[in-house]
Amino acid sequence: MTVMEPQVLVIIGGGLAGCEAAFQAAERGISVHLYEMRPVQTTPAHKTGDLAELVCSNSFRSADPFHAVGLLKEELRRMGSLIMRAADETRIPAGSALAVDRTAFSQWINQKILSHPRIKVFREEVSTPPEDKMAVLATGPLTGEGLARWIQKTIGSHRLYFYDAISPIVDGESIDGQVTFQASRYGKGSADYVNCPMTQEEYDCFYKALMEAEKVPEKEFEKIPYFEGCMPIEVLAERGSKTLLFGPMKPVGLLDPRSGKRPFAVVQLRRENHQGTCYNLVGFQTKLKWGEQKRVFRLIPGLEKAEFFRFGSLHRNTFLNSPLFLKETLQLRGSENLFFAGQIIGVEGYIESTGMGLLAGINAGRKIQNQGLVVPPETTALGSLIQYVTKSAPETFQPANAHFGLFPPLKKSIPNREMRRKKMVERSLEDLAEWTEQYKIL
Repeated sequence: MTVMEPQVLVIIGGGLAGCEAAFQAAERGISVHLYEMRPVQTTPAHKTGDLAELVCSNSFRSADPFHAVGLLKEELRRMGSLIMRAADETRIPAGSALAVDRTAFSQWINQKILSHPRIKVFREEVSTPPEDKMAVLATGPLTGEGLARWIQKTIGSHRLYFYDAISPIVDGESIDGQVTFQASRYGKGSADYVNCPMTQEEYDCFYKALMEAEKVPEKEFEKIPYFEGCMPIEVLAERGSKTLLFGPMKPVGLLDPRSGKRPFAVVQLRRENHQGTCYNLVGFQTKLKWGEQKRVFRLIPGLEKAEFFRFGSLHRNTFLNSPLFLKETLQLRGSENLFFAGQIIGVEGYIESTGMGLLAGINAGRKIQNQGLVVPPETTALGSLIQYVTKSAPETFQPANAHFGLFPPLKKSIPNREMRRKKMVERSLEDLAEWTEQYKIL
């Protein structure tokens, strides 16, 4: 009698998303082969060959469940996340943030993965996903050259990005509508932009603060020539005090309806979602430190009390234009057996990457077991991220962190911000509990 070998799930990448995906599938009875190229092939950012090495900060950001990323942590805990267990086990004091001992954190995960009876770890680089097996590609922002070439060939070279050019996003309710005005340049189309007008004195003050602000130091492997279309605003400003007036802050084609005149300078805010709960500072990609962004950008008229959902950044990254290529299940369109997870699909942050790995591992396992695939409710932090990376407008898609601006609005409007977020958190956890019970996720 021939014994059928169980189908193997191949996971490429041993970072947070890959380890989470491997654990979730293995816990559901799936045999997993996890491939990690380090230490055979190193990257410019990693220092060790350990699985789940934290290459940047040791902070997982806010632990407050009434903060979107804190809520995402709680959701992952309730779904049995390996990474959250490791973070909680190796936590160190960090005020309201969840920070970990990075060495202990990685060692904890290594022990769990390497000792799991259904997971085998292979230390070798993979340049092409297997055609005859289910696979999860979770190679992160520093994907190896061979695999990156395969992805480019598969989806088209112009649809795989190697840098992030991200502008800040602010809470729509924190914009002062008494100062700003809505209009599109030259009155073309509908009044889709919120415009922050500046006098020459206000512009000169802003420009001086921008030039003096402290920047994030550039890593050696990130020293790539800037593209004109994604130039950091402070780099543009270095070309001369009037450069911004011919770039992202040009006032041409805009008249302030209160004065009937063209402002000296204008900062335009573009809606980030159809609900209009969050707005992007157009053309304000930046390498300023986060605290400096808040200080400098609050000098913009109308943004004096701006609350930031996301700060701007510009750094080397590899990510898909996911709305074009991924289903909500995280499968590649046209390839039922290939899933993507982690930062490569357009999320920013340790916990966000972990959430993508968790869902990809669950769905890959369910696919092998001939079960229906699942998508978390869009009212949850995890579900709102899934909707963002798979349903956003492809032409403006950029990586994102979890934030409340991604959530669908409540059915009943609640003016008080804190009460509104509390209600969103309650809704999220209730919907998550119902979803996990319905699909037997745990």
